[in-house]
Amino acid sequence: QVQLVESGGGLVQAGGSLRLSCAASGRTVNWLAMGWFRRAPGKDREFVAAINWTGGSSDYADSVKGRFTISRDIAKNAVYLQMNSLKPEDTAVYYCAAGRSPNNLHDYDYWGQGTQVTVSS
Repeated sequence: QVQLVESGGGLVQAGGSLRLSCAASGRTVNWLAMGWFRRAPGKDREFVAAINWTGGSSDYADSVKGRFTISRDIAKNAVYLQMNSLKPEDTAVYYCAAGRSPNNLHDYDYWGQGTQVTVSS
């Protein structure tokens, strides 16, 4: 089993930055692809970013390309999401997810509880 705990959310003004962290426990996620998703009020959960097990491959939603960066720290069994130039439409609960294989960026088996990000205009 994998337990994921997100942190780093909060309230920020438009144009600001936040860095989300996801700490894994229970078993290592170093051999798994990892992803970030978000759910805005009244909307379905949507994909934000993903990274493969080596960190050599990543993918982003069009809405965050050029503003968000996903990374991982093997030594810390953690993954991060650096969010710059935040917009009010980025307001959502952000979830970390652990995939089911090293390079599959689309399927996820484990989910965190989420961290709230609120961007004020």
